[in-house]
Amino acid sequence: IGTEGAYPPWNAKDSSGNLIGFEVDLAKELCAILKHECTIVEQDWDGMIPALIMRKFDLIMAGMSITEERLKTINFSQGYADEVASLAVMKGSDLENLKTVESLSLSKKSAAKKTLDQLTKALAGKTIGVQTGTIHQNFLESGDVGNVTVRKYKTQDEVNLDLAAGRIDAALAAAVAFTDYAAKSKKPVVLVGPTFSGGAFGNGVGIGIRKGDNSSAVSKRDAKLLKDFNRAINTARKKGIISKLAIKHFGFDASM
Repeated sequence: IGTEGAYPPWNAKDSSGNLIGFEVDLAKELCAILKHECTIVEQDWDGMIPALIMRKFDLIMAGMSITEERLKTINFSQGYADEVASLAVMKGSDLENLKTVESLSLSKKSAAKKTLDQLTKALAGKTIGVQTGTIHQNFLESGDVGNVTVRKYKTQDEVNLDLAAGRIDAALAAAVAFTDYAAKSKKPVVLVGPTFSGGAFGNGVGIGIRKGDNSSAVSKRDAKLLKDFNRAINTARKKGIISKLAIKHFGFDASM
């Protein structure tokens, strides 16, 4: 199972270099349900899907949202957790009191137009940091909030550090990525604007699996993995395992 190890609290590393986090714990639980002997390995985010396709590992559990674009290349299990996104700034920023609706679903653009117009005006001339190759980058570059300046980083840690240092005006990522950073670093990071979901932000976080069919024994194995892990997610959900792990790592129940 491939994970990034650099996107807390979804996945991270402790001081000894061991992989930890919500998805690491969940992966172990799912494998226990299936009686599989699993190994969790570290992989840079920007090479995650290519490494899966090249069979460096069999599954992805890395805070990866289920999107139409990614479904063209790989399969996903059912979603196991929601990942609402948010803008973040440092306390004292002129964006700190950005007033919009509390939550914004992009599933229906027409209903979201007023808030998107507000964001376009507020973010004009601002530089927004994101991790490269993410749904957050895709959203900012879609034009939905105008032509903002997007600064891309290899990891979320780099985004957080430049935000805290004032090298960018704001950042966009999973809301829990910012709250986790603020709690651990004691930096005055503030979430602003709405939480984002739907549309470009996908349909929750799921397990990435190679596309399998019945054309070969290897392909059949990938198709079976999809069925097996969907079954394990159902079992973990019914037993309250996912809810318990989400509350432990996020502070609230993010299970789907």
